[in-house]
Amino acid sequence: MNIEIDKTWLVIGLVGQALFSARFILQWLQSERVKKSVIPSAFWYFSMAGGTTLLAYAIHRQDPVFIIGQGTGLIIYFRNLQFLWRDRKNSRQSAE
Repeated sequence: MNIEIDKTWLVIGLVGQALFSARFILQWLQSERVKKSVIPSAFWYFSMAGGTTLLAYAIHRQDPVFIIGQGTGLIIYFRNLQFLWRDRKNSRQSAE
């Protein structure tokens, strides 16, 4: 049974890392498309998804360094999403 649990957590960790890495590929492709450095909003969503999954994995592994790193990152990612949501709300209100 212990081997099954370890495989499950390994998959969770790998999925989290894939989500987290996808944000860089997304950012790079978007920047290439417009020929300037940009951070698309999906970057922050992938950051949250990957960071949350990796935090769960870090907690399971009981790795305080990894927990602090991912926990701190999630605060920053969420704050950037709040800015995006506020800007979208203000844009909609301006258009009315």
